[in-house]
Amino acid sequence: MKIKNKVLLSILGLTLTTTLIACENDEAESNEAEIVEETESAEGFNPDNADGKTLDEVRDELGGVPVTSEELNLGGVAKAFENEYWRTLKEGMETGAEKFNENGFNINIDIISPQGENDEEGQLSIVSDMINREFDGLLLSPISDGNLIPGVENALENDIDVINVNDGLIEIAPSFVGPRAIENGEALAEWLHAQIGDEGKVAIVMGMPKAFAARQRTEGFENWISENAPDIEIVEKQNADWDRGRAKDIADTWINQHDDLDAIFANNDTMALGVQEAVNSSGKDILVMGVDGIGEAYESIRKGEMDATVDSFPLYKGQIAVEMMLRKIGGQEIPAVLWTPQAVIDSSNVDVSAEEIIDWEEPEYSNE
Repeated sequence: MKIKNKVLLSILGLTLTTTLIACENDEAESNEAEIVEETESAEGFNPDNADGKTLDEVRDELGGVPVTSEELNLGGVAKAFENEYWRTLKEGMETGAEKFNENGFNINIDIISPQGENDEEGQLSIVSDMINREFDGLLLSPISDGNLIPGVENALENDIDVINVNDGLIEIAPSFVGPRAIENGEALAEWLHAQIGDEGKVAIVMGMPKAFAARQRTEGFENWISENAPDIEIVEKQNADWDRGRAKDIADTWINQHDDLDAIFANNDTMALGVQEAVNSSGKDILVMGVDGIGEAYESIRKGEMDATVDSFPLYKGQIAVEMMLRKIGGQEIPAVLWTPQAVIDSSNVDVSAEEIIDWEEPEYSNE
């Protein structure tokens, strides 16, 4: 009986192991299918491929911002304020509204985020509430390419102006304001090539597969390497869903598996800072790159830890988004896509002011 039980347990163990392996394979295939499905769903509108205009071009074409003393209620919806980037974008929108109020406007602005960067339903509920409160304009940064579409449909039906700001695509939104996400990856790939030359090994920590920016940043990086430095090998690639802890764990594993890893590119600074923790613990000299230009990334670069980030200057992007909304409400025809400034930040320019880097100027006003 004991022998039979041992045989039975062995069979059960083998069956369980086989089942677990099958489940893992199914899950991997499911995740891959999700990435493909999300990528295909966004193909109908890709601002990176659009004939966009810069802020200077729009100001030259449209002139001053039409001033109105009519009370305007604007709403902004971010991803999650747990990330410094979205808090800074909020500050930018509020700063923009304050400056416009100093020049004759009467703007109330309310910027809200859901509980986290995975709370798609919570974000949609915020938009629905703003529509019910009859806001005049909405500045929206969706978590995924589809989660805010029902709210935007409702807003447009109620004659509420909508601008898609920075991240996550809203295919039916009349206008997009943000940087070319694909250039984030291209710029860092070019920067990396300047550091290590034509050969090396690099890994990529991706954000959420549902996020347009994550896909484009990764694609831009990979394409630039493939076209300009094909002997730089991308040895690992895995998503950490914008999470710092997950990025650290992934980097820990890669560093142990690859003795000769030269660099790790993370799709945002939050994950890059997690990667840097893993690099610090290893004692190895591995370049770490991120995207967003958050304050902690700047400090890490100043300390000689993180090596580079791409800053898209959310403090100014928020002001630009408010300006475009006021132009739209004022009857001007703004472009379908407006590119906002961005730049690689490393030890060479980490202490240069944003105003100098992007050559920032305040808008002019029109009382006609």
